[in-house]
Amino acid sequence: MPRILVPIDPEQPARTRSAIEQVLRMRRTEQASIRLLRVRPKVSGHVAMLFGTQELLELQLSAGAEELQYAQKLLDLAGVPYASTVLVGRAAETIAMAARDYGCDRIVFGRDEPSLAGTIFGSLAQQVRQHLSGSGDPQVIGS
Repeated sequence: MPRILVPIDPEQPARTRSAIEQVLRMRRTEQASIRLLRVRPKVSGHVAMLFGTQELLELQLSAGAEELQYAQKLLDLAGVPYASTVLVGRAAETIAMAARDYGCDRIVFGRDEPSLAGTIFGSLAQQVRQHLSGSGDPQVIGS
């Protein structure tokens, strides 16, 4: 059964909706397991000093779980089973690492709105593609 990773950006609900719609279209033609992923950025050293290591991790994971709720609700309404994961790190490399670790065949991004950062640095999907240059790596779908 194919495995699909769906990175979620809570600041772009339209992109999340687009990614979930793509996954639902894919599932019409083939069964696939779905894993939602939220990558939380590391906090600065100054902020980290205010918390214990475990407490900071728990805060990050809790915030990430809340940020996944919109995508989870969309899949729940469609009756599609899924797993959810929250990781902390740099977005592109963490997504690529998670896709490899979970044995995913595809990474599905929703439609990306053009932005100045995307023009300068490339979209998140483009950055993930750069981290996945080996054969056998997951296919990146979306912008």
